[in-house]
Amino acid sequence: MKRLRVGVLYGGRSGEHEVSLASAASVFANLDRTRYEPVPIRIEKDGRWALADKPPTTMIAGEVIEQARLEAARPMREGREVHLVARPSDETILSIDRSAGRNSEVPSAIVTGLALDVIFPMLHGPYGEDGTVQGLLELANVPYVGAGVLASAVGMDKGVMKVLFAARNLPVCPYRVVLHHEWEKEPDKIAAALEKELKFPMFVKPANLGSSVGISKAKDAASLRDAMALAGSFDRKIVIEAAVPDAREIECGVLGNDEPEASVPGEIIPSREFYDYEAKYVDEGSTSVVPADVPKKMADQVRRLSIEAFKAIDGAGMARVDFLLAGDSGLLYLNEVNTIPGFTNISMYSQMWAASGLPYPALLDRLIALAIERHAEKQLLRTDV
Repeated sequence: MKRLRVGVLYGGRSGEHEVSLASAASVFANLDRTRYEPVPIRIEKDGRWALADKPPTTMIAGEVIEQARLEAARPMREGREVHLVARPSDETILSIDRSAGRNSEVPSAIVTGLALDVIFPMLHGPYGEDGTVQGLLELANVPYVGAGVLASAVGMDKGVMKVLFAARNLPVCPYRVVLHHEWEKEPDKIAAALEKELKFPMFVKPANLGSSVGISKAKDAASLRDAMALAGSFDRKIVIEAAVPDAREIECGVLGNDEPEASVPGEIIPSREFYDYEAKYVDEGSTSVVPADVPKKMADQVRRLSIEAFKAIDGAGMARVDFLLAGDSGLLYLNEVNTIPGFTNISMYSQMWAASGLPYPALLDRLIALAIERHAEKQLLRTDV
């Protein structure tokens, strides 16, 4: 059987560059080499694409971010830049070796085309998970794993996402969206309105970022100003949410295209007051419980709402859906959908599917099959009138 050539796209320009390297390392380690030929395509922090000398290496818990930072700092091999052919072509990417004419008076380069059967984007955050790369892959007419342009963009923008959830009557906690320039013009007025509408404590987040980067818990007016400044340094749009009392963090994995399935739910018990970036990737005290210790009726509700949220954003391939379960009332609130969730073999998404009977290598097989299936269906659509 011919092996499928899988371009694994990782790194990126976002603040989640290091997290992406950790996810991609697990993908490379678990792709069945009898079925796939993985090709490491790394996007540098400055946006350059390169065929990597070698794929990122698997890292253990507690060392993920530090090792990934070292990996991110490793220079790209000279002359190995890559460009995606942004039109239907037998050559998916072009590798350009500029070293050929380095010692010559006449600059020259060797261009090599490479066909890929499918692309596996392991990009977290802006310029990768937000529909930008997905749009480029649509232009190239190449199959790719995960959500399309619309779902990726909506899944990245927490403000727009909540509007769609509300339109589907899905339960969301009270929130408000503030543009950074609005805050800078009238911070006192906006702070007073937020305190009146949402009350302290409240969570402040960049609208378009993941991995809990830039998120703060504001407990008073002073910490609200600090939180708004931090979130505003990452994004022009800021989402402020009322804190759910004594919240438990419940998550669920969704897999599929038009007929998605939901995994068993899991629960995150953070090492800190909430599940921030350090609690996720630096501290070793955070724990996960899979399946989550919740009654069957609650687990069924989580799974049902996860599929509804996935459909609300027109998801495809995969997503991790996050909830907050109020400790005082027992009410369940939909928090967000992550279209490219953390993807190491110890990440919640893969853990929940493993507990549902789908181990990590089989999960990769399923995602690649879904990508090819969705692409084949799109080829049947008419492009003329």
